[in-house]
Amino acid sequence: MVDTKRPKRFSRRAVLGFATVLMPALVTGLWRPPSLMAADRIAANPFADVVPGTWRDEWPNTDFSQTTVKYGEIQSGGPPKDGIPAIDRPNFTPLAEAVDLPAREPVVVVSVNGQSKIYPLRILTWHEIVNDVIGGVAVVVTYCPLCNTAIVFDARLDGQIYTFGTTGKLRNSDLVMYDRQTESWWQQFSGDAIIGRMVGRTLDMVPSRIESFDRARTRTPGALVLAAPTDTNRPYGSNPYVGYDTALQPFLFAGDLPGDIAPMMRVVAVGNRAWTLPLLRERGRIEVDDLVLSWTAGQNSALDTRTISRGRDVGNVTVQRRGAAGLVDVVHHVTFAFAFYAFQPDGTLFQN
Repeated sequence: MVDTKRPKRFSRRAVLGFATVLMPALVTGLWRPPSLMAADRIAANPFADVVPGTWRDEWPNTDFSQTTVKYGEIQSGGPPKDGIPAIDRPNFTPLAEAVDLPAREPVVVVSVNGQSKIYPLRILTWHEIVNDVIGGVAVVVTYCPLCNTAIVFDARLDGQIYTFGTTGKLRNSDLVMYDRQTESWWQQFSGDAIIGRMVGRTLDMVPSRIESFDRARTRTPGALVLAAPTDTNRPYGSNPYVGYDTALQPFLFAGDLPGDIAPMMRVVAVGNRAWTLPLLRERGRIEVDDLVLSWTAGQNSALDTRTISRGRDVGNVTVQRRGAAGLVDVVHHVTFAFAFYAFQPDGTLFQN
């Protein structure tokens, strides 16, 4: 039996990190603490099913009569709608010209129809969503720092291309996105529409990797690298969540925490199964059914030190499936244990 009632607290290091980095953002208006969002106080009650009045004012085009979740499960992350601005017109640099990106910094690598693109977490941390096209396919590249989930979706449904932005809301500490065509709300972890006209639809995920820039440029020598936008004042390369992945509990999480494992332990999730990163690191390679999981050293944590390139080594994870054509990458999440439990409550987590 998993004890989900054990109280957890942030480490002093994590609290100091949040205060040091987020307070300047508060002063400049880039971030507002949830306590200032009076309209979202309903989120304190996880069973509430009443739509906060100001949600309707802010989201007049969202159909709140359709939902698959309790409204009280959703809380403000601080910023308003599009307060964390998605990148809609991404600019890219040829790999040979990306000389300022440190070798071990984490990047998201996506390959579609023979084209590869690299999205540094130093940029995604501050924007969370990039609407793009790779190999002729419209995609949405997403990253939620609070769950450490980098997920790429096919942005096409029924022949239509959807583009996405940030709602400023969280559910289970995970990014809630919205599509600009219907203003329905979508859960980033699963790709499910949870509120609005698109309820019942799920975005297909596209295989991707979080790996070091050095590994990415060796593996995909013809890739393009996302360039930092020049029209914002975000401090790219810095981490606004100092000490987050060594905290004792997640930030802005109202659900039950697992009692048999540290909530902030990284796990590698494939569907409803997951393996802890320490287990994979110890073994180096795990083969289960047709899955092959591997770990190698050499990637900075994006959620450790103030400067991402100085983060501790959390290693590179690869998840592939054996097939007639050999090993091919499969969709997976390198996330935290609390997030896996929250979104896969009946899943299996292997610790040894």
